[in-house]
Amino acid sequence: MFEIMWYNDCRYIRFGGIILETVVYISRHAEGLMKTIEQYNSKDSFQVKNEKNPLSVNGEEKARKLSECDELKDIDVIYSSHYVRTMATAKYIANKNNLKLNVDSRFGERVFGINDFSELPSDFFYRQLSDWNYKICNGESLLEVCKRMNEALEELLNLYKGKRVVIVSHGTSLSAMLAKWCDIKWNEANKLVEIYFKDKLVFDGNWNAPELFKLIFDNEFNLKDIKNIKY
Repeated sequence: MFEIMWYNDCRYIRFGGIILETVVYISRHAEGLMKTIEQYNSKDSFQVKNEKNPLSVNGEEKARKLSECDELKDIDVIYSSHYVRTMATAKYIANKNNLKLNVDSRFGERVFGINDFSELPSDFFYRQLSDWNYKICNGESLLEVCKRMNEALEELLNLYKGKRVVIVSHGTSLSAMLAKWCDIKWNEANKLVEIYFKDKLVFDGNWNAPELFKLIFDNEFNLKDIKNIKY
């Protein structure tokens, strides 16, 4: 026996007195245009350039393909970071589900805190993974990224309990967010960052653009399962 209930103006289904699980899909954005630009003559800071980076032609096509994934049908709500490439990726999923896109800057990429990418230390990525408090200039540490990402996620879990939610964000930020439940490990052999959940490898560190994961939360917002979705 089930009944339709309402929570914060959103509909969910209660079955046998137990609210069904909350499903959150998290996706990295599709391929950005920046890698295909030979020269970028602008006074914009590196941060502004990073935020303005749109999708490449290939990225647009892959974002459209992502939106056709069966897992992303009948979505209740969709969020993205304020970066152009995440919004451009999310727009296809929103359109397929006849939804308006919600934008939250807390789902943004890690801030490097540099004026030009050439200023980044060669061992920056390894140092951040080794020391989650490490950052340069006005940038962010992975611990700070983890905190803001999970604050935003917690709000969504409370708002959309029992619903199906999509968040389009960035690889590093999503990895930092998952550190609340997962082990994020550096694989020295292949120089990749692996993700383990309950001692099981769920992601080998080879990020595609986009990349899709399915997170299932119980009534107490504990993460029950995480899967890397192939489509």
